[in-house]
Amino acid sequence: MTFEEKVADLYARHEQLLNRANTIEPFGNGIYDRYKYPILTAAHTPLEWRYDFSEKDNPFLMQRIMINTVFNAGAIKLDGRYLLVCRVEGADRKSFFAVAESQDGVNGWRFWDEPVTMPETSSPATNVYDMRLTQHEDGWIYGIFCAERHDDSCPNDLSAATATAGIARTKDLKTWERLDDLKSASQQRNVVLHPEFVNGKYALYTRPQDGFIEAGSGGGIGWALVDDIAHAEIKGETIINARHYHTIMEVKNGEGPHPLKTAHGWLHLAHGVRGTASGLRYVLYMYMTALEDPTRVIARPGGYLMAPQEGEYTGDVMNVLFSNGWVADEDGRVLIYYASSDSRMHVAVSSIDRLVDYCLHTPQDGLCTASSVEIIKQLAQKNKALKPGYGKTD
Repeated sequence: MTFEEKVADLYARHEQLLNRANTIEPFGNGIYDRYKYPILTAAHTPLEWRYDFSEKDNPFLMQRIMINTVFNAGAIKLDGRYLLVCRVEGADRKSFFAVAESQDGVNGWRFWDEPVTMPETSSPATNVYDMRLTQHEDGWIYGIFCAERHDDSCPNDLSAATATAGIARTKDLKTWERLDDLKSASQQRNVVLHPEFVNGKYALYTRPQDGFIEAGSGGGIGWALVDDIAHAEIKGETIINARHYHTIMEVKNGEGPHPLKTAHGWLHLAHGVRGTASGLRYVLYMYMTALEDPTRVIARPGGYLMAPQEGEYTGDVMNVLFSNGWVADEDGRVLIYYASSDSRMHVAVSSIDRLVDYCLHTPQDGLCTASSVEIIKQLAQKNKALKPGYGKTD
């Protein structure tokens, strides 16, 4: 093949991938439906980011810049378009933000022409990632993300790092204003902005932790009010969704995207982490808080909402599902955007009604085997009464 033919073939295969129609997987659980194909992967990134198309400068048509993964995307619906601010990681391990767009929220995802240029603070970060988007009632779209820097208190440990919540705002996801990083007594890498003022203040869901990875004494998902988002500082923090022994969140937990407001309360999507013999396992779970008081939990369905299955289990960091983005449409449809194993983006579809029903009517974790058995027995006995002959064999 000539150089021009190779380029044409490359573009044809890329377009085929971008235009592939997604389909719902059959036999869902009634709570949500997964789609068959990942919506964004490294292969979806623009060819212009990866190849030099000058035959003179790149006669072998090599990838000059390789992309490793696309994952952990914040989500928003803006002017009728579904937009994801993705974490894109290069082969050099540096993450950056890039916006992908779809007309229906499921199919035809395409990245914008260039990655996001995120302004720096006076203390530049080595790595930035995992943005949560919030369209706040003050008129701005805020992005809060992890800003990672080397821990200079350990000069000889090149894997020692610190995590701070970086804050930026925008009107269009194109031009960003960087604000001061969040000031906190603990490390903060999992911070989400509530979409409304609370008592005239900005409200944050936090996750206090002792180290870069380990939660340590951090008790779970926290809540803090700040006066000035441009110079945000946590002066008081209350745990509203605590960790528990021998649960899906015994190691740590964290708020996902900002909660969705419904007539019955605020719907929250979060991740829980537990230890296993093969490493940490990340799953997604839900809870609800009261409309008039977002710190008061009114529903806490037991167990996970979603866990890795089939191909989702494998990737750069195995056995992980993580979500920091979802979109609620005007008709009640909810699109849940989630990443698997730090490698690719997926979408599942549900509705406000289904998720509220799930939260309000799924039994809470009784925190011991005996309680779990009693809950199952109660359901079995109820179904036996509803259907004579249930469970019997000839």
